Amino acid sequence: MKKVLVLYYSQSGQLGSVVESFISKLADEKIKVDVRRIEPVETYPYPWSFYKFADEFPEAVQMDGCKVKELENLEESYDLIILGYTIWFLAPSTPIVGFLKSNQAKRILKDKPVVTLIACRDMWVMAQEKMKGLLRAVDARLLDNVALTDQGKGIYSFVTTPRWLLTGKKDAFSIFPPAGILPSEIEAASRFGERLKKALKENREKQGEPLLQNLGAVNVNGKLIASEMIATRSSKIWAKIIKLFGKKRSFGRRVGLTLYSVFLVLLVFTVVPLNILVRKVLNLFQEEKLKALEVKYEKPSGR
Repeated sequence: MKKVLVLYYSQSGQLGSVVESFISKLADEKIKVDVRRIEPVETYPYPWSFYKFADEFPEAVQMDGCKVKELENLEESYDLIILGYTIWFLAPSTPIVGFLKSNQAKRILKDKPVVTLIACRDMWVMAQEKMKGLLRAVDARLLDNVALTDQGKGIYSFVTTPRWLLTGKKDAFSIFPPAGILPSEIEAASRFGERLKKALKENREKQGEPLLQNLGAVNVNGKLIASEMIATRSSKIWAKIIKLFGKKRSFGRRVGLTLYSVFLVLLVFTVVPLNILVRKVLNLFQEEKLKALEVKYEKPSGR
């Protein structure tokens, strides 16, 4: 019998729904699926208050991780591990990072094939690059990646995603679409589990080759890559600055976060629109380069 371990951390419940759909056609009499939710020692709120959410920014960007509860009653070994995660400030969520930096993760994932499963807005590429580094650090083998993104693309998600996180409301309003992934896309995620079932029965997970190609597992927008890179560099600088203001939950930290928030608002209403316009012009002359970047970051499961 093949054994599959599914690990994930979900706050709003959306990733949990994605995981449930993903594995709905995976288990049968020859494949056992063990689903575990990563539990941080100190729970995170949902919905967030503004400052509690912002307070996680420096540690999330620097991937400090957090303490997580040890998983109990696991099998001695698994044939495949599916790792579901969301994005916090252009990085894998803090509880997932905390788990991957734990001694237990090193034991569980060492030399094991891994499929990563992302549910987020449409900027996930740099977070997946960081995830690759975390998996290499525990000697895991990345086989595939699946990324399901919110229906509110681009500038819309700058409004709909924070509204969802801070109020719990994800419905459509005014000119903005609903937050989150389309229900039909979540339901369609079962095709990945169905493909994995077939591959496991053929022992293909041992070959080290991608198993989920030609299923629309990932779709990288090359026009967003430069923006992600710039935002990642800026976040690292601000993370260091904000930490200088004080520790988490301190008054000094709140002052630093307020300054950063003002900076972001000014950025969104000034630099971002100008950047979008400039990049639209530049992209006309960089079509081949953008396609090459898309191919690069869609590996291992794209095209």
